[in-house]
Formats: sequence, structure tokens, C-alpha cells
Amino acid sequence: MSEFQPKSDFLRVLSERGYIHQCSDFAGLDEKARTGRITAYVGYDCTASSLHIGNLISAMMLHWLQQTGHRPITLMGGGTTRVGDPSGKDETRKLLTVEQIEANKNSIKGVFSRFLDYGATGTGAIMVDNAEWLTKLNYIDMLRDIGRHFSINRMLSMDSVKLRLEREQELSFIEFNYMILQSYDFVELSRMHDCCLQMGGSDQWGNIVNGVELGRRMGSQQLYALTTPLLTTASGAKMGKTASGAVWLNADMFSPYDYWQYWRNTEDADVGRFLKLFTVLPLDEIARLEALAGSEINEAKKLLATEATALLHGRSIADEAAETARKTFEQGIAADTLPTVSISKTEFEAGLGVLSAFVSAGLVASTGEARRLVQGGGLRVNDEAVSDPRALLNRNDLRDGTIKLSLGKKRHILIKPE
Repeated sequence: MSEFQPKSDFLRVLSERGYIHQCSDFAGLDEKARTGRITAYVGYDCTASSLHIGNLISAMMLHWLQQTGHRPITLMGGGTTRVGDPSGKDETRKLLTVEQIEANKNSIKGVFSRFLDYGATGTGAIMVDNAEWLTKLNYIDMLRDIGRHFSINRMLSMDSVKLRLEREQELSFIEFNYMILQSYDFVELSRMHDCCLQMGGSDQWGNIVNGVELGRRMGSQQLYALTTPLLTTASGAKMGKTASGAVWLNADMFSPYDYWQYWRNTEDADVGRFLKLFTVLPLDEIARLEALAGSEINEAKKLLATEATALLHGRSIADEAAETARKTFEQGIAADTLPTVSISKTEFEAGLGVLSAFVSAGLVASTGEARRLVQGGGLRVNDEAVSDPRALLNRNDLRDGTIKLSLGKKRHILIKPE
């Protein structure tokens, strides 16, 4: 890719901002994007009630696709979720009911309007569900019309299959069919919406290029594959995990304040890269921020946090999260916009153990973990270090009806008896 200089605005922006890992035909895709409007899609299975931060990079690719004059498709996996993608998994995914899949789909699809315009213009985004065509397939017809184009030898060489078999971990027949269904999605979207490009993470490369090949065998237009790099931090950790679990995109599963804090805690070496990937700031401004050193880099991290949060949750909520953080860290007060967890008033008045309070707030996983953190001075109540793990919280600890719990210097929760 370093030797290829894109001429289309679409691939130039993606290249400059660091989104591109592999492409099936750079020159062909670049020429097609340069000379006309293309349609591209990313698929999202409905395995949870929220997307997570790992899905954010592909949503941003769709954003830039639209901003450079092309049409994005968000494909909801109402059909493929019934099968389960084996990519990157050591065991078979739990099969969800149709009702669970529908509930998850309805819960996650609203987030895309933050990144895309679903207006009726020529570049207006489209949202479709692959259940529309996958659930209508007749098995015998599918084997004859689609399955005959797949080589078992090649399917066994795909990482999603090969790694499971090498580790002698079971791969169910239903999962083995997943790549066939994903490939057929590409062909169907090409037929229905003139879609010529599928984008996704690098772990999807095998599935996507299978779709390109299936399109060729079934007489589709020329199809293209484009993937992003595996997203890790500068220290090599997989991005999107915190001590309390995944970084979800839905506000009811991961608060905007915690989301802001997640980006604020970015490693110094990642600031420039994440500004390019997860904000829409101009590249010259990002270059200026990336050059900051010493304590000044913290200002770049705050801007990253605010801009990334504004994209997902809106500008006013992002500014509120930034102001909450400023009050919390710079003034040392419990801002009323900190995440709040309600606890039983009856339980509180009967005597709430301080360790149990931290578990109830979701700051630690167990009282054992809390006890170890007390020994290291890592837990605080109303900004005072907890020294006695047997202590009980009571009315004397209330400040304006809440109690501020802190894990280290960066995670804070208010608990409110009611």
C-alpha cells in the first residue's frame, strides 16, 4: 500500500488516516471510486444488544465513504446471527432465539445515524437485513446454485476454520456454513443495490474474498474487498477492554462519561493514530496535537476524548462529560453528572459494607478484589482512602444524597440509596 498513491478521494482519505490493511485490487477499486459513485457495505451481526468499540472503525470507514461522495450500506445480520461467525472464536457461539436476535438488532441499529446520513439523496445510507433473503433459501437449491462454487480444500485453509482445527477445538457444521452465507450476502447486495465493495476487520479477510470469488463465479460485476488493521494499543493490548468489561457504544451499557474517560486514558503513543481513526479533525490539526510532548499531550487526550464522544453521543453530552472530568480531577469534587448507581435504601440503612458497595457499583468484580485494592490504597470513598475493609457506609457518608466511590484516580461512581 505504501507504493500505491490513491487518486480517488475515498481511498486517499482512508489511506491518510490509517484505515487500510488489505485490498483485493487497489488500482481497480481506486479507479472505480474516482470515476463514479460506488456503493459499499459492512455487515454487523446481532449477537449483543449493543455494538462495541471494535465495530467503530468500520462505522468510521462508512462515514468517510459517504463524506467522499459514495453510498454506504449497513447490513444487519438478522440471518447470519442465527448461524454464528466462527472467526476469532475458540468455541461455538451460543445460538440465540429469533426473538433475541430481533431485540438485539433493534437495540443496535440506532447508533449508525450518529455516523451516517440515511437521507434520500444519492449518497443516502441504506440499512438492510440479510434475513430478508437468507431465510428464504431452499437448502437443495442453495447447494446446487451457491454451494457448488465453494472448494472444501480452500474453506479448510481459512483462518476461521484452520485455527480451530489445529487447536482440536470443535467447529460445528452450522458455523462451517457461515462463510458461504456471508459470501452470498455480497452477491445479493450487488444484485439488489449495485454494491461492489465489502469492508471489515482483518479477521474477515477470508470471508470477504470468498464473496469476491463467488461473485465472479455467479456472474456479478467486479467485486472488491477492503479490510482494516487489527486494532491494538501501542503496548500490544487488544483495544476495547476495560477492567469492568467491553466498551459498548450504547449509552445504557457504557455511560458517555465512562466512554470519555476511556479515550482520555489513551496511551501517549496512540494519540495521533486514534485522532485520525476516531475523530473527524483535520489532519494538519492532528499533526499539531500529535507533536505535543510532556504534560501537554494530556490536552490532546482530552480533545480526543471529547471529539470521539461527540461523534457517538452528541456535542452537548461530550462537553458535559469533559466538564464533569474537569470538576472531578481538577477541583476534587463529586460532580452531579458522574455515573450514578441506585442501591436499595433498605439495604443501605441496614448497613452496607464498603467492599459490597464497590461490587454493586460495578467498579470491582468481587469483594476479594476490593479487599486487595484496599491493601494497596486503591479504593476511595468521598475522595478519602478506604483503610478498613470491614467499614460500613451510612448516612454520615452521604453528600447531597449520594456517596462518591473511586477506583484509583480515573474511575468514579456515585451510589444513591433510594
